[in-house]
Amino acid sequence: MMKSIELFAGVGGLAMGCELAGFSPAAVIEWNKWACETIRENQERAYPLVHHWPLHEGDVRDFDWSTLTESIDLVAGGPPCQPFSLGGKHRAHGDRRDMFPAAVDFVRRLRPRAFLFENVKGLTRSSFANYFQYILLQLEFPEVVARANEDWEDHLRRLQAEKSSGLRRRAGLIYNVVPTLVNAADYGVPQRRERVFIVGFRADLGVEWSFPRPTHSLDALLHEQWVTGDYWRGHGLPQPPVPEKLASRVRALEQSLLPPAERPWRTVRDALADLPDPTTAESATIQDHRFQGGAKTYPGHTGSPLDLPAKTLKAGDHGVPGGENMMVRDNGTVRYFTARESARLQTFPDGYKLHGTWTEAMRQIGNAVPVMLVRHVAASVARRLIENEARQLARMTEAGRATA
Repeated sequence: MMKSIELFAGVGGLAMGCELAGFSPAAVIEWNKWACETIRENQERAYPLVHHWPLHEGDVRDFDWSTLTESIDLVAGGPPCQPFSLGGKHRAHGDRRDMFPAAVDFVRRLRPRAFLFENVKGLTRSSFANYFQYILLQLEFPEVVARANEDWEDHLRRLQAEKSSGLRRRAGLIYNVVPTLVNAADYGVPQRRERVFIVGFRADLGVEWSFPRPTHSLDALLHEQWVTGDYWRGHGLPQPPVPEKLASRVRALEQSLLPPAERPWRTVRDALADLPDPTTAESATIQDHRFQGGAKTYPGHTGSPLDLPAKTLKAGDHGVPGGENMMVRDNGTVRYFTARESARLQTFPDGYKLHGTWTEAMRQIGNAVPVMLVRHVAASVARRLIENEARQLARMTEAGRATA
C-alpha cells in the first residue's frame, strides 16, 4: 500500500478518504486535543481505518522527523482555514494560524510523489490573489526558500522570476500543481460545500492529471424531482408543485431529449432518511444522535431545506452557528442537526464516535473534510501514481530485455 502523511488531521476525514483510496498513513498529525481524543477513542474501540494510525498530537512545526522510516508517496492535509475563511478575519499571511508555510516545508523535506491540500473557497478571494499565487508557487518550487529577512512579497517576486525564466524546470524539486474550486455536492456529498483543492505531482514523474469530473448535478436532482417524480415516490411523499423560481429550469429539463448524464445531488432527506427523529425514544440507541434544543432562525440563517443538499456546515469561533447547522422540517419549523446527522452530511461512517459535548462534536465536524469527496479525489491521484509505477516497470523490463 502507498504511504501518506496527514497534516492538520482534525478528526480524520481527509485521512479516512485517503486510506479508502489506497494510502496508508505513516503519520497523522493534529494539535487539537479534542480531535485527538476522538481519534484515540475510535482506536481504542478498534474502529476500522483508524485503529492503526500513528497519531502525533502537537504542532506540525514540532514534528519529530526521526519517526518516519519510509518514503512517502502522498502528503495531504487541510491547513487551518481561518486566515482565508469568508466568515473569518481575512488576515491570510498576517494570521499566525496560516499553516501553508509548514505544509510547504513537509513537501520540501519529504519529496512525496504527490500532495493533496484542501482549503476554504475564501482562499480564492480577489483580496488574497497574490498570496494564493504565492502558495501555489511555493508548492511548485519548494526548494526556492525565503531568504533571511525576506518578506513574502519579495519571495513571491523571486518565485515568479524563477517560473518565467524556466531555469528551474531543468533541475531540482518541482511539482506540477493543479488548483481547483469544487462543490462537494457535485461529487455525491449531501452538502453544498465549496472548497479549494490543490493537487501536485512531482514533475520528474511526467504525470498528466486533471481534477475528476463531477458525478452529480442539480439538474439531475430537479429532473428526478419535477420531471419523473421518482424522488418523491422513493421517499413515499406526494409530489408538490414546482417552485416558481425553478419553473423555467424544470421546463427546459422537460423539453430536453436526454436526461442529465450525472446522478442527482444527494439531499438532506436522502442522507438522513433512515435515522429516527432525535426527539423519539428510538434515537437513544443511535450513537451521537441526541436532540439539542434552542434552534432559532434569523436573517441570513434560516436552516437547510430537506430536499436539497445541506448548507455548508461550519464550526464557528464561539460555539455552533445557528443557521448553517439547522434543518427545516416539513412543517416549516427548525431544529439543530444532531452530531450524527452532521457526520452523515460530511459522509463520515455511522460507527465513528465523536468525542466531547454536542458543541465540541459539531465544531469537529464543521472543521472536517467530507470523507467521500476526499476518497474520490485521492483515488484519482492513486490511479495516476499506480499507472506511473506500471510504466516505469515496463520501461525497466524492456531495457533489461534489450541488454540481455
